[in-house]
Amino acid sequence: MTHLWVRAEQRENEERVGITPEGAADLLKAGLRVTVEESSVRAIRIDGYKDAGCEIAPENSWPDAPADAIIFGLKELPEDGTPLTHRHIMFGHAFKGQPTGRILLDRFKAGDGTLYDLEYLVDEAGRRVAAFGYWAGYAGAAVALRCWMAQQHGEIAGPVGVFQSSDALVSDLKSAMNGVNATPATALIIGALGRVGTGAADLLRAMDVSVTKWDMAETASGGPFPQVLEHDLFLNCILARPGTPVFVPASAKETARNLTVIGDIACDPDSDFSPIKVYDRTTTWDKPALRVHETPPLDVTAIDNLPSMLPVESSDDYASQLLPSLLTLANLDAGVWARAEATFQQHI
Repeated sequence: MTHLWVRAEQRENEERVGITPEGAADLLKAGLRVTVEESSVRAIRIDGYKDAGCEIAPENSWPDAPADAIIFGLKELPEDGTPLTHRHIMFGHAFKGQPTGRILLDRFKAGDGTLYDLEYLVDEAGRRVAAFGYWAGYAGAAVALRCWMAQQHGEIAGPVGVFQSSDALVSDLKSAMNGVNATPATALIIGALGRVGTGAADLLRAMDVSVTKWDMAETASGGPFPQVLEHDLFLNCILARPGTPVFVPASAKETARNLTVIGDIACDPDSDFSPIKVYDRTTTWDKPALRVHETPPLDVTAIDNLPSMLPVESSDDYASQLLPSLLTLANLDAGVWARAEATFQQHI
């Protein structure tokens, strides 16, 4: 019997989960065994999983799970260097040349485990079967706008936190905007037709920000793109990959510009293919803005778990997208799982 073990998240500021109690019930009906760890932070309470019939395990007990269990989480594992012996479903961030990714792959190699990277679960046409993109865009635009508002007061944005709903997030932003005495911001979104860009545009529209939307047609020339510097905010919603143009060169810091905030929602600063060359590390919930130039200011925000700012809505959305693939876990030799393992084996 295929055994799915849903681990608690151990990453700070991470309350999401990749399967809902309703989805777990569907897996049980399909003949899978489902274990869910208790969690002190998960946005969806454990009682729902108990009522669905799942087995319940102590928080962070996955290293002692049965050898045949498939461990399912979202974000990074503790970086303790231990060999990884299980099969893991998670976002590994390991296939684009990231230094930490190489370390993770070494751990899988040492333990003879397998990584089914959620970013590389794709259908036959190569399209991802599930993504948090919409809510990443929505939350990322909110953080970028908060950075811009802080600049109007001569400040750098302070900590961000969790909201129970998107309505609560917008209400909080509008309250903060009431204290800003400045010309309304303008924003450029690249990748505006995708899920990430759509989420970013929806948030900015709710905040009455003027938005310019670009996608593949507008960036096909390969650059340079001086229009980026003409807007107050620039939101990058395109994942770094070979051939991605440079949207913000390192020279932009010293160039005449209106641009004062970059929201790198795709957030791949340590990739060789990053299209934003003015920064080199992610930002955090406690310090969401990295100031890369003082006068005029230029702040970059690049938080790599943005959807967790809206953990209930983002978990529900993602889980509904992923469930059809989880229902095929009994056959790992075909479909999305076989393609994901082939990608892993290529990189290992």
